[in-house]
This record gives sequence, C-alpha cells and structure tokens, in this order.
Amino acid sequence: MTTPFPFTAVVGQDDLRLALLLNAVSPAVGGVLVRGEKGTAKSTAVRALSALMPQVPVVAGCRFSCDPASPDPACPDGPHESGPGTARPARMVELPVGASEDRLVGALDIERALAEGVKAFEPGLLADAHRGILYVDEVNLLHDHLVDLLLDAAAMGASYVEREGVSVRHAARFLLVGTMNPEEGELRPQLLDRFGLTVEVAASREPDQRVEVVRRRLAYDDDPGAFAARWADEEAAVRARIVAARELLPSVRLGDGALRQIAATCAAFEVDGMRADIVMARTATALAAWAGRTDVLAEDVRQAALLALPHRRRRNPFDAPGLDEDKLDQTLEEFSGEGDEDPDPDGPGGGGGQPPSEGPDSSGGGSGARPEAGEDGEPQASGAGEQTPVRASEPFRTKVLSVPGLGEGAAGRRSRARTEHGRTTGARRPRGALTKLHLAATVQAAAPHQRARGRSGRGLVVRRDDLRQAVREGREGNLVLFVVDASGSMAARQRMSAVKGAVLSLLLDAYQRRDKVGLVTFRGSAADVALPPTSSVDAAAARLESLPTGGRTPLAAGLLKAHEVLRVERLRDPARRALVVLVTDGRATGGPEPVVLAGRAARLFAADGVASVVVDCESGPVRLGLAGQLAGELEGTAVTLDELRADSIAGLVKDVQRRAA
Repeated sequence: MTTPFPFTAVVGQDDLRLALLLNAVSPAVGGVLVRGEKGTAKSTAVRALSALMPQVPVVAGCRFSCDPASPDPACPDGPHESGPGTARPARMVELPVGASEDRLVGALDIERALAEGVKAFEPGLLADAHRGILYVDEVNLLHDHLVDLLLDAAAMGASYVEREGVSVRHAARFLLVGTMNPEEGELRPQLLDRFGLTVEVAASREPDQRVEVVRRRLAYDDDPGAFAARWADEEAAVRARIVAARELLPSVRLGDGALRQIAATCAAFEVDGMRADIVMARTATALAAWAGRTDVLAEDVRQAALLALPHRRRRNPFDAPGLDEDKLDQTLEEFSGEGDEDPDPDGPGGGGGQPPSEGPDSSGGGSGARPEAGEDGEPQASGAGEQTPVRASEPFRTKVLSVPGLGEGAAGRRSRARTEHGRTTGARRPRGALTKLHLAATVQAAAPHQRARGRSGRGLVVRRDDLRQAVREGREGNLVLFVVDASGSMAARQRMSAVKGAVLSLLLDAYQRRDKVGLVTFRGSAADVALPPTSSVDAAAARLESLPTGGRTPLAAGLLKAHEVLRVERLRDPARRALVVLVTDGRATGGPEPVVLAGRAARLFAADGVASVVVDCESGPVRLGLAGQLAGELEGTAVTLDELRADSIAGLVKDVQRRAA
C-alpha cells in the first residue's frame, strides 16, 4: 500500500488545509472545491486528508457502509440486526473523469445475470463513498451526465438506480472534494453551488518556501515510510484535534448577532438562494469548534465568508473569483451584534481567505484611455494611423452555436456527438472489440435461441453473434475559430466596442462549453494568428482586449490564414470539428480584385464542409449587405450583432449547413 504524503507536511496553502479540516470537523459544511494552477499540491492535500479522518463504524459485511447505530432500513444488503459492528478507516473514493455511468451508480451484475440468471445489483462508487470522501480530480472536465447523477445524490443523500430491470435505492452521503484548473473550463453553476467551500491556490513566489517544498518532496520520494514517520506526531496531534472539535461541535452556540452578520454579508454580495447562508453558518460553527470555543465570533463569520462566498457571488465573465475584503469588513462592522468582537483578519485557523487576484481587469485593462470616436468609414489609401485599443462593451448571453450533424470529437457541451459516456440511444452489432455492452439488447438477441442451444440450467447461453454494442450520444467540444476584422472600417469607437463585446460574449460561451478557441485578425495588408487554437479562453479574451485597429481590409488574407489554421489543426486532432465565426462588415479592400479573391477564399471553407457564421457588423442607415453575400459564399449564416443575443434569435446554427456529419 502506498504511503500518502503527510497532510501536516504540506508547505503553505493555509486556506486549502483549513477548508479541508473544517469539512473533517463538520461534514455538513458540504465539501471543498480547490481551484488553481497545476503543481500546487491540490491533489496531494486532498489525498492526505483521508489519513486524518476518524474511523467509521459499519455493519459487518454491508457493502453500503451502514451505521450499526442506525442502519438504513432500505439498504439493499439489509435488513440489519442491531449490534456493535466493526470500525474501518474512512474511505476516499476517486471518481475518474472518464468513468462510466455504471461505475458511478452501480448496475446489474452482468456476470451473474448471464451465468446464473440471477438479478443482482453491483454497487458503484457512490456506495463506496458513503460516509467517506468522494474525490473528483479535474472536476470541471467531468461529463455532464455524471454531473447530473452527482447533483441528484448530493441533493438527496441517496442514489437511485432504475435501469435494466433493477430498482435500487441506497444512502449516499459523502464529503465531495473536487480540484480543477480554471484554464480548462468552468463548472456548471448547479454543481459549483453544491460545493460548500472554495479555495484558490497558487504556487508561492517566496524562494525560501519553494526551496522547502522541493526539499520535502525529494525526501518523500526517496523514502516515503521514513518521511511519514518523521511527521507522525504532527499527524496524530491534528487527528486528535479533529476528534475533539467534533465532540465540541454540538455545544457551539450560533448567536443572533452572528446570524445577522451572515445574512447581511450574503445579501451585500448578492448571492443567489439561501444555501450560502446555511453554509456560512455551518462553517462559522466549525471554525469555532476547531478553535476550541463554544461561541461563534465575528472573526469566524469573516473567515466563513472568505471560504463560502467567492464562487457564489455574482461577477462579470472572466473576473477572478474573490471578495472585496473592505466591503466585507464594512458589512460585518455595520451589523455587528452585541458581544461580538471586532473582525480579526488573522483569526484562528491560519486566517487569510482568498489570495488577491493579480489578473487583468476583464472589462479591458490598461489605463482605460479611449480614443476619440472617428468617422465610421474606410480610411484613405494613404493609410490611417493605428487606433488605440478600445474596451469591450458589456458581454451578454448568446444563442447557442453548434455544428450540425453528429460528430465524434472530444467530450464537451456544444454539438451532438457519438460518445463513450453519453446517454444510451440504441444498440448495434460491435465493430471489432466490444467496449460498451448493451445488456438488454444482448439478452433479447440470445433469448429466442435458448432451446436450440440446449439450455438446461438458469444461466443464459450467449454466443458472439448475440452481443450488442451500446450506441451512446452526448455532446462534444468544438474548435471555435474567431476571424475578426480589425481594419479601419471597423475602427469607429462605438462599433469596435460592440464588436469586442460580442466576441467576448461568444468566448464566454466557448469557455462554458469546453471548446478550443483560436483568434485570427486581419488589417492593413496581412492577417495574423493572434492566438493559435488553445483551451485557454482567458488568453483569447486578453488578446481581444489589446487588439489594435486601422488600415485597409485584407479579407481574403484573413480567410486564407484561417483556412491554414484549420488545416493544421485537422492534422493534430481530426475528430474535433470546427466552427468559424467571422466578425466583419463584409468589405474587402487592398490589392487587385479584393472582392473576387475574398469570394474564392470563402468557397474553400464551403468545399471542406466547415460550419460558419458571419457576424455582420455593418451599421448606419445605408447598408450594402456585403456580409450576407459573404455568408452565401461560405454556405453559412449571416447574423447581425443584435440578432446574436439569445433572446432575439432562434435556431441560428441549425441552418448553418444542412449536411449530415
């Protein structure tokens, strides 16, 4: 058995360790979401937590970890007789990102069903995690259908399995811990809200602390057992403190003053619903118990807010999570209850809350200076000077853009696709090795031949020809390639601000749907790949904000550059389908026959079957309709900036390209 890295040997990361310990003291807090860059000890700390958890009394032989003091009357292995039971260490069950639905919730025991004709239930990971820890590394990459099952189990404290003739219900109360790298995409709001606390982690910039991290890691790798032995006393002390805090927890008093501060804080930060208030109350109570107190103080409320609210507050897209601590202190002081102490930023438990964000302002960074609005028209051939970048307008919710047909790309949330882990839509004969058995279809295929095959016992006689492969459908992520006109005809202040706001809105949509994105811009006499295809949508947003404008409109060059980007990306990832979003007013200037060349370049996309949308940025009382003509050459769809909004357009990309995948 592998010796885990000691929890107390983790260097720094005070907020992360505190959040995990509070959940160990009070599992009702609701779990922890750990957000941060790679290589910051997220997984190490979570795995080390299980060694500190007190042992769990269970009914001997129960696969569902029933508590002998109050066994589940509906337990599939029950009913259980009262008795002392046995004690075992608390489990930490890891849910792989690529797990199947059967592995998560359990399913019919196929081996016994086929060999013995017995309908028996085989428990899944939710049963294993009951009264323990369910750990999901890279939780933001979890498939949507698994997220739905997790939400149901977390909400009800039980797992219900109704499939393939099996109807089972069992308790599933667990501490949900997830880690994620925000650069790879965000969580669905429903799942995000299920995590009681959230912590932002980052690598230390202090050389001495980084040296200590490396020293301890090397010592652990050389001899894990000896390293763990050196930290055994510290581990035992923390384990004893957890037990003491659990015993003290029922005696902790949450006064009216603290409750008023909790309610006022949640209202001040405009969090949705009441779950934040409840989580803050439980966290503040756990903080008091962890500190060995029976009264909740203002410092506990402050620390609880720093852990429970950042992922629940309303914020603009691409804003770094966190709380305005000055506003928090002002709210706590205004609603301080009688007998409460002043908020103390350095309260017990390591204090500190979220590290300050050093990222750029998502609304457009820099000095904030804006150029004077120029004329909305094409500059003269002598060339207009480069315009200072303008800020994007307020982003909005866009209509869902999707690639038509049925793909087979990487899992995501945009277009329909055949997947390994989606919902089952049918069955077929396997082509090659069988990977996902469709049990009902297999039994149905074998059933008519049982007498001819000489079946005499309860087992089913199954042959290779009877096997059926499950056909599943889910959603895939696409490559959304933005091709943005940055020429002088787009450079008027109001128009370019609106254009950037529209692209930023589409980037936000891509961020939520786990797409890869790329950015090609064209202006002057050439086109540039401002951002090669990447999963970091934040990088695309930053490049967009600093995008300069001015010069002529080399539309053909922009299209050819985008075509080359898609060609190279198709070699790297042939299964990922592309969606080209061309943002332009449709004008083409510069060079010989610019309009003809642009039409030829557009027809290359049509010949390759690339789905495309032209966002028409033309404005003014007189419109030439050039963007619509360009969309025709692309065999795509043209849509104005106003029509791009979710509440003003219907079925946008259902008509992008009426072709089967």
